[in-house]
Amino acid sequence: MAAVRTGWWLRAVGAVIRRPSLWATAVATAFRLARPGWWRRPPFVPVPDPAYLHFRLETMYGSTLERADPADLVAYLRWCREFPD
Repeated sequence: MAAVRTGWWLRAVGAVIRRPSLWATAVATAFRLARPGWWRRPPFVPVPDPAYLHFRLETMYGSTLERADPADLVAYLRWCREFPD
């Protein structure tokens, strides 16, 4: 199973940092998608379960996970902000 590389995460965080209006949505979404018991296992941050992330990226991009675009994360967060639970 391919994982999203650290460079992608850094670009994604950079894309969100430049948009303060999405910060609260990003934090809420991170906790909503975090794997259960995330505080007990490294990296000790609320990141999605790797299997879930792999599934979501594969259904969006196909078998080439390297095509993941941080701009898509920004678009997703805007959608989450616009259509809250």
